[in-house]
Amino acid sequence: MSYHVGMDLHSDNVIVVMIDESERWVLKRKFQPSIPNILSTLEPYKESIVDIGIEATYNWYWLVDGLREVDYNVRLAHPPAIEGNSCKKQTNDYDDAFHLAHLLRMNNFPDAYIYPKEYRPLRDLMRKRLMLVRTRTQYLLSFINLVTRNLGIKIRGNQVKQLSDKDVEQLLEHEYLILSGKANISVMDHLKTEIRKLERAILKEARLKVEFKKLLTIPGIGIVIALTIAYEAGNFSRFKKPGHYVSYCRCVDSKRTSNGKKKGENNRKSGNKYLCWAYIEAANFAKRHCPYAEVYYKHKLKESGLPVLAIKALASKIARASYHVLTTDEPYKPEKVFERYKDEVQALISQKQKKGCGSKPR
Repeated sequence: MSYHVGMDLHSDNVIVVMIDESERWVLKRKFQPSIPNILSTLEPYKESIVDIGIEATYNWYWLVDGLREVDYNVRLAHPPAIEGNSCKKQTNDYDDAFHLAHLLRMNNFPDAYIYPKEYRPLRDLMRKRLMLVRTRTQYLLSFINLVTRNLGIKIRGNQVKQLSDKDVEQLLEHEYLILSGKANISVMDHLKTEIRKLERAILKEARLKVEFKKLLTIPGIGIVIALTIAYEAGNFSRFKKPGHYVSYCRCVDSKRTSNGKKKGENNRKSGNKYLCWAYIEAANFAKRHCPYAEVYYKHKLKESGLPVLAIKALASKIARASYHVLTTDEPYKPEKVFERYKDEVQALISQKQKKGCGSKPR
């Protein structure tokens, strides 16, 4: 007799349902989040358990790792791809766990990637750094808005980063505005210190593999973005085609069309938001420093009329180029990636050289 196990994981409990080949319920139980209790209950059936299915929720690490350490065949389910339960009028957690076991038995389980345990702490540390950077930017923008609202002047971000408490007192007159401004600067300074701590730890431990070092040849991709791509993408062999990788990076449209008309959007959040950030950042840098990227961005901006869409198109192009560089032995060649715009790029380079910019394609 062989069994399939589905586990519906929550923050404070785990629902376990075990079925046999005829889909008879062999075990149905609710556990507190404790690996020893779950393992002791499954132990009598261990030799007959073929696989265990768990939905990829935010807190799956401890459960998947605990089961794999004792040699259970654990499979992680990609939530948007789980189908078949929507037609029921009523469902509960036990039904959800049963459905996962049912998908395993039918060999129709939508597998998600289980990121290697040994690399997760460093990847999560990089995510924490990004969170702090974004928070610092929020306080920076808040200070700029404070100054613009009350003084009617614009102040650049780099200027704000250089301000001291005395500068804030001279800039803002009212007591409460000064207090608000100082709070922003104080939090920014503290976050800057914490960000540098994390960066030192990351750069000390993180090492780019030889294949990922090739990313540094792509305009807009520096060491931090290259590390983000390397640690977020994981094993590149899981992406069979460049389109799969670009989609995972959230760099493609999610619109749904019928008869040539837009009828809505599909799951635009499916994919990796950190890779999306990395390629958007790379695109913003590339359009300023690479003539090929600059020309391509201007074309897309003219087509769409929206800077955000033009940047997304350039990010998609860079993501596709990254896939090609990482999966082949060919180096990055901008003239091949942006072949259609070669003549315009040469004209732009000549124009900049006449003005004394001396910009050269990378």
